[in-house]
Amino acid sequence: MLTSETEKKRTRRSPEERAADFDAKIEAVNHTIADLEAKKQAAVSSYDEKIAAARKRVKVLEEKKAAIFAPKSKRKVRKTKKQKIQDILKQAQKAGMNPQEIAECLGIDFEG
Repeated sequence: MLTSETEKKRTRRSPEERAADFDAKIEAVNHTIADLEAKKQAAVSSYDEKIAAARKRVKVLEEKKAAIFAPKSKRKVRKTKKQKIQDILKQAQKAGMNPQEIAECLGIDFEG
């Protein structure tokens, strides 16, 4: 029986072999960490792009909101034909023309 027990005894590894085994495991874990860091950077850059796009949308919406509260320029009032003629006559008088000269330019006989 003694011989069978000695045959079944396993050989113990040296401390250097065990340390090398741990070094291999540490290297594998470090490699996994490096892969995770690369994935993290890809995800971070992806989210940074999404955040930048969202900020642009917010800026556009804020501009639209500001446009709502900004005072609007007054619309140009439409003038009637009579008002347009009166404006033309006023401008001619400001230019120094008298009613007879205005009538001559228009080819109208004016007696007044």
